[in-house]
Amino acid sequence: MSKKPILAILYDFDSTLSPTDMQAYGFIPRMGMTPEQFWARTGEFAKATGCEKILSYLYTMVEVAKEQGIQLTREFLNDCGKGITFYPGVTTWFRRINEYGESKGIKVEHYLVSSGNKEIVEGCSIASEFKKMYGCEFIFDSKTGEAIWPKLAINYTQKTQFFFRISKGVFDTTDDDSVNQKVPERRIPYSNIVYIGDGMTDVPAMLVVKNNGGRSIAVYPKGKGDKVVGLKDDGRVNFTSIADYSSGKKLEKILRLIIDSVAIREQMDYFEGQDPTDN
Repeated sequence: MSKKPILAILYDFDSTLSPTDMQAYGFIPRMGMTPEQFWARTGEFAKATGCEKILSYLYTMVEVAKEQGIQLTREFLNDCGKGITFYPGVTTWFRRINEYGESKGIKVEHYLVSSGNKEIVEGCSIASEFKKMYGCEFIFDSKTGEAIWPKLAINYTQKTQFFFRISKGVFDTTDDDSVNQKVPERRIPYSNIVYIGDGMTDVPAMLVVKNNGGRSIAVYPKGKGDKVVGLKDDGRVNFTSIADYSSGKKLEKILRLIIDSVAIREQMDYFEGQDPTDN
């Protein structure tokens, strides 16, 4: 094989890698609020104005920071990500999966595709593990450094665009022409893409990946399998697993099998493409 095949793993963040919303670890407590209060206020704003829910939470972040006299800068948001905790095994997961892929001749790439706040994730301990992170972002005032407007908002259906961007290697979200152009060869075949999410908000992305030959996995907290059983029964995901990323657990076993299948398929394609007169 002339080049090493790539397996791309796309991750949601909230309740997928971490047990709850990323804002709950640093941002919301610093606003003097509880998560219930913050999300209730976000919901009330959306209902009163008709504003889309993701844009509503970004607006609410700006407003509550102003009320507390806090400058909502990139540095402040990064700092809010330092206290994020993760499901078991997450912090060593990336290294282990990369090493297993390498042992099978497969390059593994990790991508974040989240409706959460990218600037918060940038401050967490696993940020460097992702080749590319897509999340909701702010534009920051060049003089004060404060957030003044949403730069990128990703709701549940908008997550699906990143399946195609990542497959083609068109990572720039302002490049709409390239992502829509037909290409002779994709950087990553659809069948080499995995999506890991936790529930109904991930359904559009899960379906796009699964229906195009990739693999979708729904994870859930231990003892709460009822959260995802419907997704499997309805054919929206290929696999379900407890959100335990530790060595030897079910989730790692599933990923290893997926890597094995990619390696086998690549070898079969290689031999199928050989000259029939070759020995």
